[in-house]
Amino acid sequence: MTSRVEHTDVGAYALGLLEDDDRRAFESHLLACGSCRAELSDLAGVASVLSGIAPVEDDPPLPGGQDNVIDLLRRKKAADQRARRGTFVIGVAAAVTLVAGGLTIGTQLTGESAAPAQAHESHLGPAEQFYAAGEQVEGTGADGVSGGMVYESKGWGTHAAVKLAGVKGPLECELVSVAKSGERRIMTGWRVPPTGYGVPGSPAPLYMHGGSPTALTDIDRFEVVTRTGRTLLTVDI
Repeated sequence: MTSRVEHTDVGAYALGLLEDDDRRAFESHLLACGSCRAELSDLAGVASVLSGIAPVEDDPPLPGGQDNVIDLLRRKKAADQRARRGTFVIGVAAAVTLVAGGLTIGTQLTGESAAPAQAHESHLGPAEQFYAAGEQVEGTGADGVSGGMVYESKGWGTHAAVKLAGVKGPLECELVSVAKSGERRIMTGWRVPPTGYGVPGSPAPLYMHGGSPTALTDIDRFEVVTRTGRTLLTVDI
């Protein structure tokens, strides 16, 4: 049992699977987390479906005080039903968590909104969550582009998130780490639609994140570049 709160706990909370300490901690978390409140509302239908599934009780023993073959078969059947129900509930809880996470990640990676995602428009994608929670470093932009980055050291290299505004499309861009040795590593790539990001008519900035195998201590700077080699943003470490 732990009182640590995770955003992925929303599925378990909706199904009533959290222990008392975790449930109270998550309810406190809900007061300040709009994305979890929205997901909880979306999952209410799943919880209502499961609420009608009651535990399977053992049949009472036959009169006489001694188990016989029929009594033993009844007890085995009841135990099998309980096991199947437990597996079903755990499976649904896992599916709920994966579906909710998948919707958020898919919206972030496409960079474009779709009509079915309106219920999730208040959610922060993983790149925006990381950027909002980290120590933001402003970059130097070109051609009207502005933005910044958040980065962290990982055992496998460096994880970084970038925020961009003033980007006019259509473009194909890449986030690149540049080592002190001059070695360049592509961390992630994306397409800017004609509407652009952080411009009139499309005011929302773009958030993307990616990874580099280069250690953070060996990186000199990060660059956002177009596929034609034009540099849009430089962030020095």
